[in-house]
Amino acid sequence: MSEMPLVEREFTVRSEFGLHARPAGRFVTLAGRFSSEISLGRDGEWVNGCSVLSILSLAAGQGVTLRVRAEGEDAQEAVEQLGALLETFDSV
Repeated sequence: MSEMPLVEREFTVRSEFGLHARPAGRFVTLAGRFSSEISLGRDGEWVNGCSVLSILSLAAGQGVTLRVRAEGEDAQEAVEQLGALLETFDSV
């Protein structure tokens, strides 16, 4: 029996408005495309990466470091794509 891959990395929120509702929605949409279980963390608090309300509860403003964690077959790809999204959100 093999364990599912677990990948975790830190990323910095770059948008001047932080991780507000619209980018959180885009994050959730992208997270839903992966079979891995996705979590997002800040300062030791972890939330479901597929829940907009949970993500918003992290109150991640510009410059905040978040950890993206994925566990599953496509964990590496999920973390890379979700992290890139966090670091390249526009200010809209």
